[in-house]
Amino acid sequence: MNVLGISYNYHDAAACIVSDGVVVAAAEEERFSRDKHDSRFPAQAIGYCLRAAGLGTRALDAVAFYEKPARKLERVLQIGKAYAPRSAENVAAQFPSLITDGMNVETTIRDRLDFQGPVYFSEHHLSHAASAFYVSPFEESAIMTVDGVGEWATCMQFSGSGTHIVPRREIRYPHSLGLLYSTLTAFLGFCVNDDEYKVMGLASYGTPRFRAELDQLIALHEDGSFTLALPYFAYMYDRETMFSPEMERLLGPPRRKGESITERHSDIASSLQALTEDVMVGLATALRREQGSRNLCLAGGVAYNCVANSKIVARAGFEKVFIQPAAGDDGAAMGAALWASHTLLNQPRRIGQHNTLLGPEFSAAEIEPRLVAFGLKFEGLDDEALCRRVASLINDGFVIGWFQGRMEFGPRALGGRSILANPCLPDMKDILNARVKFREEFRPFAPAVTEEAAADYFELDGISPFMLMTPRVRPERAAEIPSVTHADGTARVQTVSRLHQPLFYRLIECFGEASGTPVVINTSFNIRGEPVVCAPDDAIKCFMGTDIDFLAIGPFLVSKV
Repeated sequence: MNVLGISYNYHDAAACIVSDGVVVAAAEEERFSRDKHDSRFPAQAIGYCLRAAGLGTRALDAVAFYEKPARKLERVLQIGKAYAPRSAENVAAQFPSLITDGMNVETTIRDRLDFQGPVYFSEHHLSHAASAFYVSPFEESAIMTVDGVGEWATCMQFSGSGTHIVPRREIRYPHSLGLLYSTLTAFLGFCVNDDEYKVMGLASYGTPRFRAELDQLIALHEDGSFTLALPYFAYMYDRETMFSPEMERLLGPPRRKGESITERHSDIASSLQALTEDVMVGLATALRREQGSRNLCLAGGVAYNCVANSKIVARAGFEKVFIQPAAGDDGAAMGAALWASHTLLNQPRRIGQHNTLLGPEFSAAEIEPRLVAFGLKFEGLDDEALCRRVASLINDGFVIGWFQGRMEFGPRALGGRSILANPCLPDMKDILNARVKFREEFRPFAPAVTEEAAADYFELDGISPFMLMTPRVRPERAAEIPSVTHADGTARVQTVSRLHQPLFYRLIECFGEASGTPVVINTSFNIRGEPVVCAPDDAIKCFMGTDIDFLAIGPFLVSKV
């Protein structure tokens, strides 16, 4: 049984193929279109997934969409009426897309794919829940999804068992932790739905001295739920501003885009992060108490907050936590396909370790002509020689573009489309931010470490293969890896398995042999404002347009010299 899952028409459009209950391919549309957060119908992502699965559209048993557009339209109209006349411009801006695109999803799918079979519509948060639970290593689990908003829900809690997911509780719009975080992201002069992770990084440079003020924005209840103090917010009727004059009176003037970041801005970010952590831990703790499960699955955009995730692991009482690495709307395409496969088509689950390497890969025969076309100097190496050479170059302080195997699904580069560097060099963080990534100087970098060495360098219990946890760097190791030790002494760790990523593992192992430290800086292969590279041409252009020193692409090592 073959199911195509699709998400589009808001942000991060994506496609996924599930065959006989197993995810075989998934990709975001932005990787092909090169338009970051592309929300359009994911034609190129669908085309890739079908090719990767060896299918034509006639071989599909069903198509599943990640949410219910009619219910989203219902919300926009009801909220618009409640906040009229202030909401008139906001409703007018959304209405055409909700009608022409949202209400015509099934027609669009049938026309674009020439598909005559069933088209199913999942609930938005159910898609998030399915994306986490069905690929988790758990037979049964509590499930929590937290984001800005789906149709009406902004947070939902479920129980999962076998192939069944049952909704238990929800918090509804306009009360939203995700939108609270996005509102403060806008207040701090960053881009909503793009820069929330920058606020999380900035928080480590401040102190939570505005916590008392931010506590006025939200009421926390004994059952773990919350309600927002809505007079401080404007997103219900003004998508551009999001916050009301009341918030400005509470916190002072907002930061304008491009304005220098001050201690006050860092302290507001720190206070927001502390509040978010407490809300997430409160929700998870109540879920643990109510359901009794020792396992927890997380998804939704707020699940990208790796600092809050670590607090849940430490404080909420669960023994094991699994977080969907594509926790946002891209991953919801996977969730919709899995939901339809397991719930509607009765396909069995195959429980194992989830793999994010679900995107395109390119052979040496496909890569070499592109290197020649760009006039690049390169040499071919076998896997062992490539790993040893690259490890030596990293040890010597060079920055490497690493383009190997299948592309990752989700926002994290995990060894398929990565930029690698030496974490032992104190100035490497500044070099990468200024000369390679072209981004803010406060932004941290993640370490990739072999699974066996992880506990020697980080206060980590278990594995963290998807960069979704921020354990503390062991104090005795912080001076050894300064460029991945964040201002608060933590690091967003990726543990690398010999079994699941043998080439990347061997590279890190070789670097450990050369340097004594089996840890490398691993950041996504892109520059600010662009999607992660997908195809060889994307990698070559990024390599040539930055201060990346060498490009390891397939079996070829490319030099600028």
